[in-house]
Amino acid sequence: MSAFGSGTARADGDLLGALLDGMDAALFALDADRTVTHWNHEAERILGWPAAEAVGRRGLAGWAARAADAPAVEARLMAAMDGPGRDLHEFALLRKGGGRVLVRTQVSAVRGADGRPAGVYCAFGEVHAQLDFERSVALSEALFAEAPCGLVVFDADLRAAVVNTPAARAFGVSRTALLGRPLGDVLAQGAEQLEAAVEHVLAEGDPAAPAELWASLRTARGERRRCWRSGFVRLTSPLSREPAPLGVAWLFEDVTEARLAGQDGDRLRFRASQLHRAGAAAAECEDPMEAATVYLDFALAGFADDALLDVVREDGARLVRVAATPAEAPGPVAPVAGGGLPVPYGPGHPALRALERAGAVRASTWASGPAHAWAAERLWPDGTAHALCAVLRSRGRTLGVVTFLRSSTRPPFERPDVAYAESVAVRVAASLDLGGA
Repeated sequence: MSAFGSGTARADGDLLGALLDGMDAALFALDADRTVTHWNHEAERILGWPAAEAVGRRGLAGWAARAADAPAVEARLMAAMDGPGRDLHEFALLRKGGGRVLVRTQVSAVRGADGRPAGVYCAFGEVHAQLDFERSVALSEALFAEAPCGLVVFDADLRAAVVNTPAARAFGVSRTALLGRPLGDVLAQGAEQLEAAVEHVLAEGDPAAPAELWASLRTARGERRRCWRSGFVRLTSPLSREPAPLGVAWLFEDVTEARLAGQDGDRLRFRASQLHRAGAAAAECEDPMEAATVYLDFALAGFADDALLDVVREDGARLVRVAATPAEAPGPVAPVAGGGLPVPYGPGHPALRALERAGAVRASTWASGPAHAWAAERLWPDGTAHALCAVLRSRGRTLGVVTFLRSSTRPPFERPDVAYAESVAVRVAASLDLGGA
């Protein structure tokens, strides 16, 4: 039994020695009499004193600290025996070669089997290295809390491992709700693009510059489109000889409002340019109907797929198609051969509603069933999914309706589109009025 007990004690001692020597931090311990009881390899690397020469010495004076500094240093170290937690100190120690090094230390009490203080242990590092470490930890904590940008850390399986508060707020969920979930659970669109970016960073390293990613969030009220200015950082373990990827940190800032404002500005400038060019081209037309179709041709660029021009005839209630884009293939707006035929719009048709209210009317297929049947019922080209009807008014009279159509591959018309359509309608109406429509 004694041999077994002796072997166990040696094994425990060997394990403790291996643990101490494997630590990244330098460490030594003092008992209640200020005798050095432990001294690891990192302490030897920093100060130059091997464990064989350090362990067993009483106090630090004359070897690990200058004689003049040792009383104050030891007093600060031993004071941890009376404290409840960990003390942080900075002081100078001596290298074996005679040089001094400023160290940053964490000192805690060591308690015996009876729970009473039996000494202290001191973990230390050179000030600059320790400050770098603490700064990194502080930065991580700040990023995980109320940082000015969102932060999501993905593991190698592309699932969220860490989510900070701004990121959770951007997704509209709690921080824990995203953990371990695939991106597709919260993103209706854009998940594939984001996952591809994370995979690229895992394989190739950090991208050269930030990128802007558009995505659609799933919300209780539908989808919400967002633009995130994104940066990616590959995380690797500092403990392995070969860089082992731990995941990817995605830092992002919501720039949706700025990008939408920029897009709106670009769109307004383009549309103003189109109206100017259309006016210049229409001024050269001798035929008023030709001038009206020129305005529609310029308006279609980047705005709609088709345009229909219907004017009021005879009793003031019927609409007659006088010009349209070709039904078979893309082409310019052209007058209908033979002067046009009445269009048999049914009750409640958007064009008739525009006439009744003397204002613009928007319509989409979303609330009305399949797009094919919806377009056919309204006598619009197959594939039409969105429509905008703007009334033609000139000199206090209603002359007709111009209808702009979009396919299902394009978004529905919005309020800014209504203003543009009305601007075009005013010019078309003036041309038709000039021709006696």
